[in-house]
Amino acid sequence: MLKLLSPSSPAVSPFLRALGSVTGLTRRNPNFARRAFLFSDAKNGDGAVEIEFRGLGNEAEAVSKSSSSSAIIPTNVNPEDFVKVLALPLPHRPLFPGFYMPIYVKLSLQESRNRQVPYAGAFLVKDEPGTDPSMVSGAETEIHDLKGKELFDRLHEIGTLAQISSIQGDRVVLIGHRRLRITEMVDGDPMTVKVDHLKDKLYDKDDDVIKETSSQVILTLGEVLKISAHWRDKAQTYNQHISDFNCTRIADFGAAISGANKLQCQKVLEELDVHERLKLTLDLVKKEMEISSIQASLMKKMEEKMLAEQHRNVLNEQLKAIKKELGLETDDKTALCEKFRERLEPKREKCPPNVLQVIEEELSKMQLLDASSSEFNVTRIYLDWLISLPWENYSVENYDVLRAQKVLDEDHYGLTEVKERILEFIAVGKLRGMSEGKIICLAGPPGVGKTSIGRSIARALNRNFFRFSVGGLTDVAEIKGHRRTYIGAMPGKMVQCLKTVGRANPLVLIDEIDKVGRGHAGDLASALLELLDPEQNSNFLDHYLDVPLDLSKVLFVCTANVVHWIPTPLLDRMEVVSIAGYITDEKIHIAREYLEKTTREACGIKPEQVEVTDAALLELIENYCREAGVRNLQQHIERIYRKIALQLVRHGAANEMAVGDQIQSLSDEPTGVEGDKHVVDSKVPRDTGNIPKTEATKTVVKVLVDSSNLSDFVGKPVFHAEHIYEETPVGVVMGLAWTAMGGCPLYIETAQVEEGQGKGSLQVTGQLGDVMRESARIAHTVARSILLGKEPDNTFFADSKLHLHIPAGAIPKDGPSAGCTMITSMLSLAMKKPVKKDLAMTGEVTLTGRILPIGGVKEKTIAATRGGVKTIIFPSANKRDFEELTPNVKEGLDVHFVDDYSQIFNLAFRDHEN
Repeated sequence: MLKLLSPSSPAVSPFLRALGSVTGLTRRNPNFARRAFLFSDAKNGDGAVEIEFRGLGNEAEAVSKSSSSSAIIPTNVNPEDFVKVLALPLPHRPLFPGFYMPIYVKLSLQESRNRQVPYAGAFLVKDEPGTDPSMVSGAETEIHDLKGKELFDRLHEIGTLAQISSIQGDRVVLIGHRRLRITEMVDGDPMTVKVDHLKDKLYDKDDDVIKETSSQVILTLGEVLKISAHWRDKAQTYNQHISDFNCTRIADFGAAISGANKLQCQKVLEELDVHERLKLTLDLVKKEMEISSIQASLMKKMEEKMLAEQHRNVLNEQLKAIKKELGLETDDKTALCEKFRERLEPKREKCPPNVLQVIEEELSKMQLLDASSSEFNVTRIYLDWLISLPWENYSVENYDVLRAQKVLDEDHYGLTEVKERILEFIAVGKLRGMSEGKIICLAGPPGVGKTSIGRSIARALNRNFFRFSVGGLTDVAEIKGHRRTYIGAMPGKMVQCLKTVGRANPLVLIDEIDKVGRGHAGDLASALLELLDPEQNSNFLDHYLDVPLDLSKVLFVCTANVVHWIPTPLLDRMEVVSIAGYITDEKIHIAREYLEKTTREACGIKPEQVEVTDAALLELIENYCREAGVRNLQQHIERIYRKIALQLVRHGAANEMAVGDQIQSLSDEPTGVEGDKHVVDSKVPRDTGNIPKTEATKTVVKVLVDSSNLSDFVGKPVFHAEHIYEETPVGVVMGLAWTAMGGCPLYIETAQVEEGQGKGSLQVTGQLGDVMRESARIAHTVARSILLGKEPDNTFFADSKLHLHIPAGAIPKDGPSAGCTMITSMLSLAMKKPVKKDLAMTGEVTLTGRILPIGGVKEKTIAATRGGVKTIIFPSANKRDFEELTPNVKEGLDVHFVDDYSQIFNLAFRDHEN
C-alpha cells in the first residue's frame, strides 16, 4: 500500500529528506520549477515523500498535508486493471513515475473519483511543426481547446498512468505510477483511450556496465550539488543515502530534475531499456553540471573582482593616510583650496578688496565642510565663478578712426548714421584717453543688419563680442541670476558673459529687446533697468555672486523692431539710432558687393561660371524682395545659385559622356551637348586625336541669369506694381504708411453709397484701428467745412452717405498720419475732380486744418520712390528729417512741406487744373 508521509516525519529516512533538498536545485529552471516528486522506498515499497514546488505558470504548488496522509488508492484496486483511461494532455513536461505534477484541466474529473476510478493517463502534447522544443509554450489554453481526433493526433504514444491525488476546481494533482502506451481512441469528448501497461526490460542488477553508468549519474548529481553554492551544505547528506535508489529510479530522477527540453525528457520516458535510459539521463545531468560550472565560474570571477576592488580601495585609503601623516600629500579639500589660491594669485592686484574678502571667507568655510556634503559642492562652484571673472581686466581698445571706418564699410553698406555714431564714440575715447560704456539701441525692420552690425562694431573697437536674446524671456533670474539657496542655481547672463569673454569691457548685443515678456517670475524689463542704467550698472548686483560688478565700461548695443513696444523707463536709458531700410540702389549694391560674393563661395561656384545681370537683380528686388531689409533678398540669391550649381553639375556629367563618345569615335566634327537652356557657353576641343583625355574633357561653362529667365530660378513674382490705377479716379488718393517691414503706399478710396436730403453719414472699412477711425471722422468734418467755404451751395456732405475704404482689408491698419489723405479723397469725390497724377501725401490733421508731424519719413520716402511717385507732401515739421536723408533717396522727388490743409488743396486740385 502506497502512503504519503511528510518529509519531516520520523518514518522518512535521512536520504529521502536529502532528496527533498536535491530537488530545490531546479527552482531556478522555469521548465522544472513547477513539479513535485514522490519516491517509494526501494526496499519495502511503502515509503513515500512529497517535495514542494511552486509554478506551472499559475503559481500552482503541490503541498502534502499531514491530515491527508491516509491511503489514496484502495487496497482492492490494481492499476493494471485499467485498460481504458481518461487521457490528460500535458503541455510542458512529461510526468515520470514516482513524481507529483499539478495541472489544470477543463473537464470534470470528480465523477471519475466518485466512481472509484482515481487513475488517468498523462500524455505529453506534441509541438506544432516548426516550433522550438526548448522554448516553453504559452498556448496551454489552445491545447485545452483541442478535442477528438485532433487532440488524439497531438498526443505522444508513451505516457504515464497517473493517480488523481486531489481535485480543487480546475486544479488536479497527479502522481505518476507506471508507463503506458496508447493503442486506440475510445471516445473523443472527454478523450478516453485504450492503453497497454509497459514494464521495464529485464536487466541484471549486478551488471558492471549498469552499475558504472548508475554510479556516474549519482556522482554527476553530487558534483552539481557541490558546485551549486545554494545546496553545498546538503551535498554530504545526499552522498550518504544515494545507495538506497535502484537503477530505474535514479534514471527517472536525473531526467526529472534536469533542465532539458520536453522532447529529451520524453525520450527518457519512452526508453524501456534501463541501461539506455541511464545513458540518456547521464547525458542530461552532464549538461546540468556544465551549466552549473559556468555559473560557478562567473560567480567566482565576480567575487574575485569585487574583492580586488575592495582591497585596492583599502590600500589607497591607507596610502593617503600614511602620506598625510608624513606630510607628503594633502587631502582633497586642501589641494582644492591651494588650486583656487593659485588661480587667484595673478588677479589679486586687480581684484576689488570686498571680493577678496568674500573669496577668503569661502575658502576658510570650505576647509571646515565635509567633502561629501552638498554645501561643499555649492561653495566650490561659487568660488570657481568668483575667481573666473575678469576683475578690471580690460582689452586694449582701438582708437584709430580710419581703421574703424574701413572695418565698418567692409561688412555693411550704408547705415551712415550708425557708423557715424560709432566713430564719434571712438573719437571721444581717443581724446579722453579712455572710453566709457554706452547703451545704443538700433531700431528698424527685420533684415536691415541690426544684429550683424554689432559684431562689426566689436571688431572695429577691438572688443570681445557677446550676444544674447531677451525675446520671450520672462524670468528675472536670466538677468539677475538665481540665489545660491536653489538647487542648480546659476549666475545671470552678464556674469556668464564676462566669464566667457574673459574681459571686463566687452560689447554686449541684447537682441529683440522690444519683445521681452512678463511672467510669474517677475518683470524682465524692470530687471534690465539696473543693467542698462549708466548710473547703476557700475555696481550691478547679481543674486548668485552677491558682490557688486562694474559694468560701466561695457558697451551695450540693443536691437528692436518697434521702438514704442519698449517700456518707457527702459527706452529712456538708451540712445536710439533708427535704421529705416534700403532703397533699390542700395540693395543692388549690397547684392553685388556682399550677398553674391558670399553665396557664390558657399556654393563652390567660380565667378566665370555665372553671370547675373543688373536687369535680373532689379527685377528680383522690385518683384520679389520689396522688404526694407535684405534677408529675403539673400534667400532668393541663395536659391538662384543652388539651381545654378545643379545645372553646372548636370551639364558637366553630360559633357563628360559626350567627350568620351567623341574620343572613342575619333571624329573631327564638334560634339553638340544639349545641356540646360541657361548654359550659354559649352566648348569642346575639335581635334582630340593628339590631345590628352584630361584636356579634352575640359569645358568652359557659363550660366546667364537675366530678366527673361529669372522666373525659372525663383518662380512667379510675388509683388506687382504699387499703382493700382494708371489714372487716378475721382475719390482715390495715395497715402504713405509705415510698417515694421518698412514703408508702403496706401490708397484711400471714397464712394457715394446713397444720396438724399439729410442723409449725410460716413462708413469706414479696411480693418482700421480706433485712431484711424477717429481720423476718418475728423477728416469728414474738416472736408465738409472746406467744401462749405469753397462752394457754399454744395450740399454733398449733408445729403450723401459715404463709404471710405482702405484696400488690403486683411491687414490691420492704425495711426493718425492718413488724415490729410482722407480729406483729399472726400473732397475729390464731392467736387468730382481727380487729384494730381503721381501724388502721395501723409500728415495728421486737426479740426482746424493744421497739419501735424508724422514719423517714418525715410521709410515713406523709400516707399514713394518704389511706387513711382514724383510728388510728395510732408508736414513742415518733418522738413529736417527729410533733409537728413541721403541724396540717392531724395533723387527725382518733388517734395512739398505744408502747415495747413489749404496748401494741400492747392497742390492737389488747382495745380491739376493748371
